[in-house]
Amino acid sequence: MNKTIKLEDLGNKDYKETWDYQEQLFKGIVETKVKNRREDANLTTNNYFLFVEHPHVYTLGKSGDFSNLLLNEEQLTEKGASFYKINRGGDITYHGPGQIVGYPILDLENFFTDIHKYLRLLEEMIILTLAEYGLKAERSDGETGVWLDVGTPFARKICALGVRASRWVTMHGFALNVNADLGYFDNIIPCGIRGKAVTSLNVELGKKEVDTNEVKEKLLKHFSDLFEASFK
Repeated sequence: MNKTIKLEDLGNKDYKETWDYQEQLFKGIVETKVKNRREDANLTTNNYFLFVEHPHVYTLGKSGDFSNLLLNEEQLTEKGASFYKINRGGDITYHGPGQIVGYPILDLENFFTDIHKYLRLLEEMIILTLAEYGLKAERSDGETGVWLDVGTPFARKICALGVRASRWVTMHGFALNVNADLGYFDNIIPCGIRGKAVTSLNVELGKKEVDTNEVKEKLLKHFSDLFEASFK
């Protein structure tokens, strides 16, 4: 079992280009697994973890409702945003500057074969990271992602999750609002959930800007602990 993960920080990169790159890595892992089964080979499968920041973009999961996007094509152009219907789970979400997006592309057979556990560990990574900033983040029953003040009228989402898995290989991942422009969330019904607010780490800490590299380091530390993995 290969628990080493190749880390790549793609910087600011177009959503579609990144999606295509994810698909390329995903396909490579799947092809290795198919070869192992067909030819009784014993080839090692690779694991990847991509960090990226996207220009303004709205993405709709395969089970999502298009009506949760509150902009037409012309308004999207005015906002400088793009839109894609994609092959992850979940509904609509926003990505943009000031947000840390992470795409773990893992062969879960190197770790454990349980998608529910995989999602819960991604959430736990976020919860532990936010705890280092003095924030009590939680899960919300029936709603994937990470929230603050769950069960109160002030509940607000700080991290969205949406993944795809096939043959125990994962893609897509999480989007943590660190220094995000929250106004862009006003143009959607986030994850199809009405009446819930969205927040960002800098807002919660009362800071103009939080050091994203510091946040990434904390995320990787907790990810490696939770998945008993190492990065290269």
